[in-house]
Amino acid sequence: MSSFTINRVVLVGRLTRGPELRALPSGLGACNLRLACNTTRRDAEGEYHDKPNFFDVSVYGASAENVNRYTHKGSRVAIDGRLEWREWETSDQQKRQTVSIVADTVLFLDSPGERPEGGRRGDVEPSDGFDGNQTDQDSAGELVGVGAGAEDGDLVF
Repeated sequence: MSSFTINRVVLVGRLTRGPELRALPSGLGACNLRLACNTTRRDAEGEYHDKPNFFDVSVYGASAENVNRYTHKGSRVAIDGRLEWREWETSDQQKRQTVSIVADTVLFLDSPGERPEGGRRGDVEPSDGFDGNQTDQDSAGELVGVGAGAEDGDLVF
């Protein structure tokens, strides 16, 4: 029997609320996000409808601080990470469990004009960041991301 397993998640969507940064007891930063990704379904009449899916995402370390600084509600991001299951007991002894995503890499997909500079802005309108006059090559140079172990000189794809 093989011991090989795969636990990878890749999502592209928008933040449904601003990131929530906190410090863990160890001093490590942790940022919680809620990401919305749509799925398109066809109904019995042949009409297409979007169905939103919502995912809880956690980001740790320096990446958490960067995500908190450069994203806001409505920001478009790409997440590469893994699923993590956890279980706990409530104060009234009920067992609870959840599955969430731990992000290893977060790419900021908004164009530079839509990103807050040095801090979050709540008044930015969401946009796909592609205005029709750009080529794929032009917009590829605008992708900014953070990831585990990424250095300033590293290219993040």
